[in-house]
Amino acid sequence: MGGLEHFWNNGDAISRGVAGLLLLMSIAAWVAIFWKGWYLRRVRHDLVRAIAAFWAAESVAAGATQARLFDREGVLSPMLAAAQAAPLAGANSAGAPTAGALAAIGAQGPLASRLTRHLRDALHTALVPLQAGQVMLASIGSTAPFIGLFGTVWGIYHALASISAAGAITIERVSGPVGEALVMTAAGLAVAIPAVLAYNVFGKQVGACEVTLEGFAHDLRELLCGASVNATDTAQEAQE
Repeated sequence: MGGLEHFWNNGDAISRGVAGLLLLMSIAAWVAIFWKGWYLRRVRHDLVRAIAAFWAAESVAAGATQARLFDREGVLSPMLAAAQAAPLAGANSAGAPTAGALAAIGAQGPLASRLTRHLRDALHTALVPLQAGQVMLASIGSTAPFIGLFGTVWGIYHALASISAAGAITIERVSGPVGEALVMTAAGLAVAIPAVLAYNVFGKQVGACEVTLEGFAHDLRELLCGASVNATDTAQEAQE
């Protein structure tokens, strides 16, 4: 600790600024690690229960209500909302505009295509909170070692300039300040390594959640398309 205190007391504004920046990056990384670890654990646990509750219900509306009870982080909410709105938006499965009015482009086309578009947009919305913090962890992991190295280089330069101005240069007078400056490189690595490891672990967990959501969206699309076909067949039989 004495070496660090001596380095801080004898460092200039740049050396202290680098040390302060590394400290802020370390705090931000650990806050993101603890928060995201807790968040993804809840999401993975809730997705299993919410999707199971949805498929155990008797209708899409009832399934959405049951799923929201388990979806504490609201990851499934965009897809559930799209599923509930899709039958109303796709009532005209042929995609023909209503008589006397021109339908918007988004309301035209086959029902399957419109469902794919709505569920894809809902899936992208659901993935946004899952990917939060990943860019910050990647940035800290990739830049912290270079910031620490810059602090080391600047500290060595500052120490050698001070020793040179003092006159007599001996190995004892050089090794102390240079050794203290090398601590900045170690500090940069200490900040970067946890961020990189967390980024890799969380990336794998986010990918698993994304696969689950994509599978749910695919099954939901098949369900809604089948329900629309059955409704069309029933209406044609009633007219005959």
